Amino acid sequence: MQLTVAPIPFFWSKDTWSTFYEEIAETSVDRVVLGELVCSKRLPFFQGQIPGAIERLIAAGKDVALTSLALITLKRERKLTADLVEMGLEVEVNDLSVLAYLPKGTNFSVGPLVNVYNEGTLRWLTSLGATRICLPPELPLASVEILAKEAEALGVTIEVWGHGRLPLAISGRCYHARLHGRTKDNCQFACEDDPDGLDVATLDGQPFLTMNGVQTLSDSYATTVHQIDQLRAAGVTALRLSPQSQGFADLCHQYRALVEGQCNGEAVLNAISGQTPEIRFSDGFLTGDRGVAMSTPAIAART
Repeated sequence: MQLTVAPIPFFWSKDTWSTFYEEIAETSVDRVVLGELVCSKRLPFFQGQIPGAIERLIAAGKDVALTSLALITLKRERKLTADLVEMGLEVEVNDLSVLAYLPKGTNFSVGPLVNVYNEGTLRWLTSLGATRICLPPELPLASVEILAKEAEALGVTIEVWGHGRLPLAISGRCYHARLHGRTKDNCQFACEDDPDGLDVATLDGQPFLTMNGVQTLSDSYATTVHQIDQLRAAGVTALRLSPQSQGFADLCHQYRALVEGQCNGEAVLNAISGQTPEIRFSDGFLTGDRGVAMSTPAIAART
């Protein structure tokens, strides 16, 4: 089973950004998707680092793709999308308007922000040139099995969300800016103070969501450690790992050991918790429970 590193969803400094991909080049992941997914205002801060990161990752034997923005609304964002297509690498589509910029016959991949919920959508995207589809993370295992079976018949790679805070929504408004009493156009990059997003609690203090500029993420970190065998049996051939600011290279090593049968899911969760003890795990979407729920190995085996 392949491991894919998702694009960094947060606003990190260019040095942190570059160091991250230097470390990723030394891991055993198979594929890396990079670029700006969430907010086009962040891109100029690390845009000059992208060619070097691509060169380094390809030299390390990684497959590399470039992500589109999750929400393309402005003229300059349309221009950025056109430029993205001309860079000569595979483009991961996370906004269907990107398809208008792809030359006919161009192969592309589809990210988890595109709602691929049924076989008809999967067949349509494949007919346009999609060769790889990361399914939306809210799908239960039963739906994943159906789509993976259809994808196998079409010769399409199916990837699922393997680890990380779940992307729940994208907006034209910036929550971080509003929290600081600023407008989106004058946000002063408030999101850079929260390298893993800003935790949001309910009025009675219960963990709820995570703010990331214009994006809403889950508070918990979704994980598939208890469903690896089921996913493999269903025909899933890749897991997506979403970056976090602490211990991510080690997290990649842990998942590699897991998919190769060298350890079990509990060992992976214990290792991750040892570096980031404050995070909570969940797999409820995949098991068909509440999204925030976390199964035990015994429950996962019966699901």
